[in-house]
This record gives sequence, C-alpha cells and structure tokens, in this order.
Amino acid sequence: MAIRVNLDRMLLERRMSLTELADRVGVTLANLSILKTGKARAVRFSTLDALCRELDCQPGDLLAYEPGASEAGLDDTEDAA
Repeated sequence: MAIRVNLDRMLLERRMSLTELADRVGVTLANLSILKTGKARAVRFSTLDALCRELDCQPGDLLAYEPGASEAGLDDTEDAA
C-alpha cells in the first residue's frame, strides 16, 4: 500500500507505549498494532482524531503517501498468485 503509518516514530518521540496509547484512545491493542504495522485497510476519522489528540500531532504526522509503493496493490507480505 502506498500509505505509510508513522505511529512508531510518534510513539518514540512521545515516549509512550502502544498499550498506553490504546488505553488513552479507547482502541484495542490488536487494532492499533494492525494500524502500526501498516496492515490496516482503513482508519475511521474518529480514531484518527483520538490519535492526534493523544499524540498532540496532525494527521499528516501519522500518515504519509509514498508514490509507487505497491503499484500492483500488494503489500510486502503478500505473494502474487
């Protein structure tokens, strides 16, 4: 996917664990982990709003577009059949 999630960097900069963020945002640790690893297919605006509120950041700090990444629609973990 051409969208990269920078959640690891934001957590490191804020010295916050994924578990702490999950508790603050009200999202399960499993769902945040899926988002963090870039395996999420969608994110709700309400979740993005809560993440930005708790991390004191802008949506653009969490998400980045990388042109040309996975042009075939496959991410790095999927095999072409």
